[in-house]
Amino acid sequence: MLYMVVDGFFGDTGKGKVAAYLALADKPALCVRTGAPNAGHTVTLEGQQHVLRTLPTCFVNPGTKLAVAPGALIKIDVFLSEVERYGRGRSYVDFNTGVVEDIHVERERSDEFLMKVVGSTGQGVGAAMVDRVLRRLRLARDFEVLKPFLADVPAMIMENKRNGVVIEGTQGTFLSLYHGTYPYVTSRDVTASGILSEAGVGPKAVDEVVLVFKAFVTRVGGGPLPGELPPEEAERRGWVERGAVTGRPRRTAPFNMELAKRAVLLNTPTQIAITKIDAVFKEAAGKTRWEDLPPEARRWVEEVEEEMKVPVTLLGTGPELHHMVDLRREKGRA
Repeated sequence: MLYMVVDGFFGDTGKGKVAAYLALADKPALCVRTGAPNAGHTVTLEGQQHVLRTLPTCFVNPGTKLAVAPGALIKIDVFLSEVERYGRGRSYVDFNTGVVEDIHVERERSDEFLMKVVGSTGQGVGAAMVDRVLRRLRLARDFEVLKPFLADVPAMIMENKRNGVVIEGTQGTFLSLYHGTYPYVTSRDVTASGILSEAGVGPKAVDEVVLVFKAFVTRVGGGPLPGELPPEEAERRGWVERGAVTGRPRRTAPFNMELAKRAVLLNTPTQIAITKIDAVFKEAAGKTRWEDLPPEARRWVEEVEEEMKVPVTLLGTGPELHHMVDLRREKGRA
């Protein structure tokens, strides 16, 4: 079984938590991270937050191998630090994974348009992608320190598919270079098809595409955000968040059905996960069964299902991994 996890909005929907939950619930043999270290994926374990910028959040299952996709980018120091903390003896990076170096960070941070208008994280990712297109970027295979971790990740995916694979996407649909709110976008395609390309997997190999929404919408940096709330209203609703990598405050808006429908069109999911429903429906906090959710929360989830024409299978009800209603098991939806 091959699952892929995709963000349906502007990032920060909780796809890291969803991937980690799948690692514990489904016990996959392998989890693969795409993207770059400009995006942090957060998991909360026993009250402690863990933010990973390179390795998959599936580290929570000690039996799951962790790999970085060939189309991804890494910073060597970040990769080695996360291997030491989260993935010793089970971490891999593809031969063709690109490497972000100091020169890329310097180049990006000196670009006034990127930093002040677009709102780049300044991690050097865009500059590294430019070098990759121009065939100048150095790859993982070019660095002696990475040789113990080198692997053919697409081959690993196919070899482990029978025992379960999770591909963890990055950022969000509307930050896609091709399908997002250009020019306020990232430097790659982060829809399902782009994530598959980065991982080196053909579409026929995928069994389940899980599109992750949050019960409200957030965005970091510049660009349009329909229905954006004033900061004081976001605070009143308890929706104030900060970026996992930059620490910048996230702009907020209510859940947007039209954006969600567009994300469904672009990603063709087989399932939908919705996180942080407890931020909108306070009585949902910590619930793990459908029947224990407040009636208004259940009605809203059913409305989303009806509008999207896709089953909602996972509902996040709090920060911890076990704060999840798994409708795949309750209703046999997947």
